[in-house]
Amino acid sequence: MNSIVTFPNRIPTTEFEERRFKVYTDRQLDKIEIIQNLPEETLFEMKVVASVLPFRVNEYVINELINWDKVPNDPIYQLVFPQKGMLKDEHYERMAKMHREGADKKEIQAVAKEIRDELNPHPAGQMEMNMPELDGEVLDGVQHKYRETVLFFPAQGQTCHSYCTFCFRWAQFVGDKDLKMASTEAEKLHGYLQEHTEVTDLLVTGGDPMVMKTKNLVQYLEPLLQPEFDHIQTIRIGTKALTFWPYRFVTDKDADELIDLFARLVDAGKHVAIMAHYNHWQEITTEIAEEAIRRIRATGAEIRAQGPLIKHVNDDADAWAKLWKKEVQLGIIPYYMFVERDTGAKNYFEVPLVEAFHIYRDAMKKVSGLARTARGPSMSAGPGKVEIQGIAEIKGEKVFVLRFLQGRNPDWVQRPFFAKYSETATWLHELEPAFGEEKFFFEDEYEAMKKGNG
Repeated sequence: MNSIVTFPNRIPTTEFEERRFKVYTDRQLDKIEIIQNLPEETLFEMKVVASVLPFRVNEYVINELINWDKVPNDPIYQLVFPQKGMLKDEHYERMAKMHREGADKKEIQAVAKEIRDELNPHPAGQMEMNMPELDGEVLDGVQHKYRETVLFFPAQGQTCHSYCTFCFRWAQFVGDKDLKMASTEAEKLHGYLQEHTEVTDLLVTGGDPMVMKTKNLVQYLEPLLQPEFDHIQTIRIGTKALTFWPYRFVTDKDADELIDLFARLVDAGKHVAIMAHYNHWQEITTEIAEEAIRRIRATGAEIRAQGPLIKHVNDDADAWAKLWKKEVQLGIIPYYMFVERDTGAKNYFEVPLVEAFHIYRDAMKKVSGLARTARGPSMSAGPGKVEIQGIAEIKGEKVFVLRFLQGRNPDWVQRPFFAKYSETATWLHELEPAFGEEKFFFEDEYEAMKKGNG
């Protein structure tokens, strides 16, 4: 094993004191001192919404990322604290009535489950179509949607340092086992990867794998250094920890071991990509956040940044341009601008596709070529990742120009197709084929896949 990685000419880690991680959930809303200054009705609304959608925030986010002078319009406040509009009116009133009447915990949980079931908890067929098998058994906590990439959900990583209010994986965090995807079985993951040599990329995701102890991450990743896994060229780790708890990479007790793991994977020839979730430039304004980025990059791992365009947080071209410029300055690669998925609190966060495209294009016009690596706006829909390339007029018809960046059938990738222009559509299923076509080119094949016939 290599020795612990050191970083000459960097700010020494010793300049940052180890910090205790203190977190608050819906049960501790009344313990968060600063929000007690908010109107009583606002606190009640938080309580109601947090009964349905998951809530978790830590002191670092509260004290260092939120500008409380701008609340409720501060983007990080909107990112982590429940807002009334996150529930549809009928859902909000139903749950509010339960609280006003003093319903007990079981009654509230039963109503919450009924509401959650109406919020499309697992979009894009992830519980029906993406579940692979090994020796005739479905692998819990593993998804294989695209040929080259396997997603792994380690059970120890099925929470986050804080929760994003828009999160499309919110169903992982509400305590309902029927809605959860997770695995503790490293051997089955490794067995599946050995059998599927077409897989080149492993994406460790969650929740957030960075809530795990390094020793747990090691048991999943270290075996991939063996020759039988030479086909696994890239190890991706999806995380929001660079925003919500950068101390994980700097001063946590096993931070050095984590950094050393990245370095050993890189030294062994693996491409290590930290898939960082950033939604606003305020997330990378602290010294500890910058130090975490520096430490990761010094191992040879790279950081790619992705996140959705969401109302109330970043539906503004200037905010995206500033974020991308800051990322490039810090050596991060802008990777994706997503469209908010059709799940959870989408009614509060979604932006019409036409508006999303204009925001993306206007932001692109404000940055240099190095920041124009961000692809989008991209919808991670059932058939694949569909990008809005533009709006055009063809033969007198105004249309969206679309293409697959990734598809369930690799042959779909990079094929342009066209949808009727719409001022209101927010997702792929709301679009109609252009030029009098009855269906998009991929629809019949996709329907056959859903039925298990293709």
